[in-house]
Amino acid sequence: MLKVKAGNLDLMGLLFERYHKPLFGFLYHTTGQVAHSEDLVQTVFYRMLKYRHTFSGEGEFRTWMYHLARNVVIDAHRKNSKTSYQYDMASVMENMGVSPDAEAKIEREQQNEMLQRALQLLSIEHREVLVLSRFQELSYKEIAEILKTSEGNIKIKVHRAMKELKEIFLKISE
Repeated sequence: MLKVKAGNLDLMGLLFERYHKPLFGFLYHTTGQVAHSEDLVQTVFYRMLKYRHTFSGEGEFRTWMYHLARNVVIDAHRKNSKTSYQYDMASVMENMGVSPDAEAKIEREQQNEMLQRALQLLSIEHREVLVLSRFQELSYKEIAEILKTSEGNIKIKVHRAMKELKEIFLKISE
C-alpha cells in the first residue's frame, strides 16, 4: 500500500486480488446481502485509492482496510436505513464453489442458515466484532485499532456477543 500511496497505482490490482475475498466475507456477514456486499467491496477499494494518503504504514494494512470497510458499511446503512438485510446462503455457497456430498451439504446449509439468522438478530456492534474476530480471524489488538478502543474492551464485547449469539441460536434451533 505504501507503493500505491507513492503513486504506483498498478499495484492496487495486487491488493485487490489478495484482499477482495476476505473483505467480501466481512461485508457479507455484516450486511447479509451478496450483491450489496460485492458493491461495498468496490466502494472500499475506491476509497483506498481516494484516501491512500491517509495510510501511514505504521499499522497493519488489514487494520486500515477493515477500518475503511467499517466506515463504508456505516455510510451505506445510513443511506439505506430502511433496507432489511436478508442472508442468501445458497448463493454464497455456490459462489464459493462448494459441492460436497448432498446430505452433508444440506445439513451444513441448514446450520449456516440458522447461524446467519442468529447473526442477523444481533446488534450491529455485536455482529461486527464477531465477524472481525471469528470470520475474518483478526486479533483483538487489530479489532481494537479498527474500533478505536482497548483490547480488553474488545475481549468483553466478543464474549458478550458470543453469549448472545449462542442464546439466539439455541432459540432458533428449538
